[in-house]
Amino acid sequence: MKLTKYIRTTALCALAAAIPLASCDTDELHDLNINPQALNEIDMNFLFTAAELGAASAGSSGDNRYIDWRTNIGFAAYAIQQLATAGGGISPGDKYTDNVESYNAPWEFIYGDQLKNLAEILRQTGPGGYAEGKKKNTREAARILRAFLFHRLTDYYGNIPYSQALQGIQGIHKPAYDHQQAIYTDLLKELDEASAAISPSNPDEGFAAADIIYEGDIAKWKKFGYSLMLRLAMRVSNVDATMAQTYVTKAIQGGVFTSNDDNAWVPMALEPSEWTNQNGISRAFAPGDGGQPTTLSKRLIDMLKGPDPASAADDDPRLMIISGGVNGNTDPLAQEGMPNGLDQALLDDYLGTTGANQNEYFSHINTKMLDDDDPYMLMNYAEVEFLQAEAIERGIGTVPGTAKEHFEAGVAAAIQMYTPFDPSLAVDGTVAVNYAQSLGYTDGAANALEMIGDQMWLSKFFNWWDAWADWRRTGFPVLVPINYPGNVTGGTIPRKLRLPSHEVAVNAENIAQGATLPDEPTTRVWWDGGN
Repeated sequence: MKLTKYIRTTALCALAAAIPLASCDTDELHDLNINPQALNEIDMNFLFTAAELGAASAGSSGDNRYIDWRTNIGFAAYAIQQLATAGGGISPGDKYTDNVESYNAPWEFIYGDQLKNLAEILRQTGPGGYAEGKKKNTREAARILRAFLFHRLTDYYGNIPYSQALQGIQGIHKPAYDHQQAIYTDLLKELDEASAAISPSNPDEGFAAADIIYEGDIAKWKKFGYSLMLRLAMRVSNVDATMAQTYVTKAIQGGVFTSNDDNAWVPMALEPSEWTNQNGISRAFAPGDGGQPTTLSKRLIDMLKGPDPASAADDDPRLMIISGGVNGNTDPLAQEGMPNGLDQALLDDYLGTTGANQNEYFSHINTKMLDDDDPYMLMNYAEVEFLQAEAIERGIGTVPGTAKEHFEAGVAAAIQMYTPFDPSLAVDGTVAVNYAQSLGYTDGAANALEMIGDQMWLSKFFNWWDAWADWRRTGFPVLVPINYPGNVTGGTIPRKLRLPSHEVAVNAENIAQGATLPDEPTTRVWWDGGN
């Protein structure tokens, strides 16, 4: 496989770069202040591939399950009610409890792995770096990927270290916190510049081989950059109308995703290492590995089954794509989701039995999407269509077409985007379009924004961290919070992660001066209406 072959090759290149070369030239002995063990030149291709893998929870972090297991699944998938569990695994989002590992994981892995690699790329390809002017497309793609990762971090925690982050080499070990508004302002500026600057005419040997997402396809990188710009612009739309107007228009003019062929997938492989190359979501769900339950929620299954649960005629075509059945029963009418917020005693009460095993009563994720070498999606075309539909409905920026056209295109695309997991998950285009039209979307209708929000939520199965961000911003779908005894939110759905315990221990002064406070799960981040 391409991924396996490249990682082996670049790993050897990086190892070769790390071996100091001996010299008998005594004229060089004046360089005694240079650490002979330090790396002054690092293979940019290797770092870029590692950063792309890291964006999919893999890479050089050492445990590709960790961030998905603890946070994407254990916190976000349950909090936004696409999964449910009565026990087992790590699931603070199901009952709004604290879990230190769920809070710590994004910070540790995104700062400590992906952003660290990207920072080195930007340093070495920037002014004075040994690759200055030689790796232009690697640099611009790294800026786009860096924006993606910083936006994920700030959406989790609110205000975070940004302008002083990752500057330990400059002696900054306790970075100050930047306000989320300033972070978003700079991220959008970065996306604007990088998306315009990346070009097939740029000198950049090895970029196509290093790029495992688009294999060096510059047109698709531009679309990714502008599509991400559209997402960020709409994310701030409730609190900064001017920023949203400006960048929605820029994104559309630049050129966003236009089909599922543009989707940002990170390929996975079984070799050479299960810890760095395999799909972290799949491994987090694997019995005896991550061990997270795969039980689908009642909210999700009810939405997929349509208005009439006794008829399959109005079912969403995704029902038996996402669901693998109930204890082996793949009849669509037999599918049932589990309510959130149940423990074993409450589950027994709900089912009217004793010692119930949730695996026997409720629908589970289709195992065809849980192979260890299944690809990992970062962003999809359906989201881009839904964001355009919302922008038109709200009068944000200049977007061509009608909201109805974009809504129906988004629904059809979301239904048809699962074939990279397994060819058997293909849905005929006519079926997808007919279903999208059957939903009866009407431009300007009172429920238009709710319909858009519901469908965007459905389109982000597996991408739960971002579905959680969408819900916080839009309020859709309408979710009924649970009030499990001893929960830490007073029975409200969490709205941010607590800061990691180690960060609180070492950077207390900067936290007090600039973090999103109080550092509680109920505190809103800036774009969610917080301070």
